[in-house]
This record gives sequence, C-alpha cells and structure tokens, in this order.
Amino acid sequence: MSTNGLHVQPLSGAIGAEISGVDLGAAGHNTIAEIRKIWLDHGVIFFRDQELPPAKFLAVAKQFGEVVEYPFVKGIEGFPEIIPVVKLEHEKKNFGGIWHTDTAYLDKPPMATMLVARETPPFGGDTLFANMYLAYETLSDGLKRMLDGLIAINKSAKADVTKTREDRVKDSGKTEAKKEYVSEHPVVRTHPETGRKALYVNVGHTAHFKDMTEEESAPLLNYLFQHQTRPEFTCRFSWKPGSVAFWDNRCVLHNPVNDYHGHRRVMHRVTLAGDKPR
Repeated sequence: MSTNGLHVQPLSGAIGAEISGVDLGAAGHNTIAEIRKIWLDHGVIFFRDQELPPAKFLAVAKQFGEVVEYPFVKGIEGFPEIIPVVKLEHEKKNFGGIWHTDTAYLDKPPMATMLVARETPPFGGDTLFANMYLAYETLSDGLKRMLDGLIAINKSAKADVTKTREDRVKDSGKTEAKKEYVSEHPVVRTHPETGRKALYVNVGHTAHFKDMTEEESAPLLNYLFQHQTRPEFTCRFSWKPGSVAFWDNRCVLHNPVNDYHGHRRVMHRVTLAGDKPR
C-alpha cells in the first residue's frame, strides 16, 4: 500500500507495518502527520536504514511528542533523554525482557517509545509486539463488563521485570531514582486519539487489582496475561543496524526475545510523554 509517497507493508494481520520511502531525519511536517496516522492504525511501525545519530534521533522523536526521561537508567553522554538498551556478550538477562508496556507504574505512562538499533547480534534479538485492542475486543461480553470497572495496581518492583534491568541499573543507574513506583490505572483504558478500548495490564508491572490481594487477583490476571499475547494478536520484528521501531504504549505490549547469548546488542531508546489512562 502506498500513501503520499510512503510505502506501507503490514507485518501481520493484527499489528505492525513497515514504512519505506522516507528519511526520518529529513521528513517534513506533512510526512510526519501522515506517519502518525499510519502509526495510529497499526500500533507499531518500523523503518529501515535510517541514519540517526543521537541529536537527529532526538529531533525526530520530538516531532511526535514531548520526550521524557526514564526513571531508573541514565541517558547516554550528552543526551539524558536517550537511554541505552544494551545486552553485552557476558550478560544473560536482557533489558525489559518480558511482555510489558513501558513504565505503566508511572501516574502518566509514556504515550510512545521509539527505538533505533545501533549494534545487532548475528542472529536473534527480535522484538515481539501484541495488539491490546484485539486482546480486549475478543473477550466475552461478561468478562468485559467485569473488567470495565476494575483498577489495576502497577509496580516498578515486580520481581521478573526488576531482574531484566539489574545490569543497567548496576552500571548506569540513577542515584536519585525512587526504589519503587506505584500507580493505579483502569484495567481497560480508552485510547485518547482513536477512542478504542484496550486491555491495559501486563505481566511485567501489574501486581493486583485495587481492593483485592495479590492472591485473589492472580487467577484472573494470569488468564489475561496469557490471553493478551496469543499469537494471532502479535507480530515479530527482526533488527538490523539503522532499524527503527515506534510503538504506541497505550495499546501495544512488547517483548524483546533473549536468544543471542554471547553476542552484543545495543539500541537507543526515547519515550514520549503521555496522559493519565482513563
């Protein structure tokens, strides 16, 4: 599919599209507006062979929203808003290596994330994405009615996700970062731009339902965690240096696959400010 000179190739039937025919670093306002429409339609979009050194990468991200800093890890030198997403040859855990939406434990989680590949392993290191509109829409009417009134408690200190950031906190952690962030968000949120409802829980951050214990919440949450990453809701992206992914944290989960032990993977990430989920 072509639109205004951009070629759009969907990655799956559920989510994701690769856009070609554009140099992001030179894109004008009209092109950026068209890219945003495609992004809202597909949840996550991808680009190849982009020459985006840090200053230009940051400038591109700022055309889509306000860039905000990550609370736990320092940015790269000279660019505090750009954090390194790195797995080194000797490391076994990968940063964020679990299904999640970025920093759902904040009162105002980011609207979006943009990631550019700097160094990629000779094999592996793909990222999976899942469509939370479909995760909600395919639930039964009875379960939808139950979930529509529930509030989720999200925590930054859930054990599994904490382990995935240990290496980076160890070598580049922020000394002023809180030890734990906790937020309350609706289990089902309404996207402020599309008006569609999306399931807004994730195994990386959601600890329990408000006014319920973790033990009471676990059966339903575990069902939702399994349901929301069904293969038919997902796409998979393989990285090369210069590849860019841009995803909507309000309706998309992601999971970097940790299948390249012994090899280096270096990415740069920025996040864009969002609003309080409703």
